Amino acid sequence: MLNSIVKFCATFCYVGTFPFASGTMASAAGVVIYFLLYAQISAYILVTVGITVVGFLVAGRMEKILNKKDPSWVVIDEVSGILITLFLLPPTIPVIVTAFFVFRAFDMFKIYPANKWEAAGGGTGIMMDDIIAGLYANIVMQVALQIINV
Repeated sequence: MLNSIVKFCATFCYVGTFPFASGTMASAAGVVIYFLLYAQISAYILVTVGITVVGFLVAGRMEKILNKKDPSWVVIDEVSGILITLFLLPPTIPVIVTAFFVFRAFDMFKIYPANKWEAAGGGTGIMMDDIIAGLYANIVMQVALQIINV
């Protein structure tokens, strides 16, 4: 029973079991959450923190269940990362699409210290590289929006 709950959470409602691009699909699920909550800042923060905390609790356990380091099924980290990326960004399609791709790029390239955290392994490693990618992407987007005065 506990393993089923861990799998449900770590795969973000089984999005992680999608046969291809599960991380991208999970990021897209995070965008849906953004659009549902962006106008309610308190709820947005609460959901983002909740997903992140649950991610820390289940990611490492899922690694042990599957006996595989950073399994592709674990996508709750992508949801947390994209929600951090989108925090306080304007809800326009060009901004959201750009932020999505900036986040995915930072997640893929693992710029320091994300690479160090990922190498640490376990649930912390799984979660931290995406949290850092989300922070980097949000900063890039906030600066870009200030430069172009949106």
